[in-house]
Amino acid sequence: MGHENVTEFILLGLFSDESTKAACFVLFSLCYIAILSGNLLILLTIKGSHLSEQPKYFFLSYLSFMDVCFTSTVAPKLITGLLTQQKTISYNSCMAQMFYAHFFGATEIFILVAMAYDRYAAICRPLHYMVIMSRQVCYVLVIASIIGAFIHSILQVLIMIELPFCGPNQIDHYFCDVFPVLKLACTDTCLLVIVIITTTGMSSILTFVTLVISYIIILFTLRTCSSEGRRKALSTCGSHITVVFMFFLPLIFAYVPTADSVSDKVLALFYTMIAPMFNPLIYTLRNKDMKNAMKKVWCRSK
Repeated sequence: MGHENVTEFILLGLFSDESTKAACFVLFSLCYIAILSGNLLILLTIKGSHLSEQPKYFFLSYLSFMDVCFTSTVAPKLITGLLTQQKTISYNSCMAQMFYAHFFGATEIFILVAMAYDRYAAICRPLHYMVIMSRQVCYVLVIASIIGAFIHSILQVLIMIELPFCGPNQIDHYFCDVFPVLKLACTDTCLLVIVIITTTGMSSILTFVTLVISYIIILFTLRTCSSEGRRKALSTCGSHITVVFMFFLPLIFAYVPTADSVSDKVLALFYTMIAPMFNPLIYTLRNKDMKNAMKKVWCRSK
């Protein structure tokens, strides 16, 4: 089959209201700069300090890198689309954007699972922690996250390239996501929608539930720790739980089919722009190790 007549799509963007576009352009540009600078600051601080030796910061550096990549697949098109009248994207670029958005997003989800496993090992199995979370294990978890994300993303794109697109080419979204593009296919996609909701939607929910249960077990185990150990562990777990909720809840609701495209776009904005912007703040504001490492790395030249 493959795509038939359609060689490009038109992205309708976030809003149709012209009066808000200039303000949104400034706002989203500042958000994107904050995402890049905040996450790169974390990445370079961890790489340039002794923190990279600790598994939790090893994973955090990869999470920050994925945040930058994930947002960069979506934000530039969103921002430039607020200035230009004709927001076209070629068929191939659309499929590529869909692949990379799902690839970096899914890698991030798997890394969040690896981070939860790391905290579980540190708090619930402290005597065996260095064996459980050796550097080899850390690399295996990151590589497994990348492979898992690649399989997920390539399946989404393989479904899409088999569909015929012959009629309308206006995507009611600010980036090429699966459901808005599926609506334009010149064939009945009801079964495909159900398959995607049950696979991707259910796997997101199961991952979220697994993460929540793991943190409940960790918090339950913390009752036996010393007050200082408990305080430190709660601070770290609190950061992780906040990030998990900020990323997963909008993502799960995005896979609940609604007729309202505006709510879909707002939800997508949460996990593509807002969560990646707050991640650096969440991980650094209450983290003494991170603050000290930043002082050492960035104040050396003084």
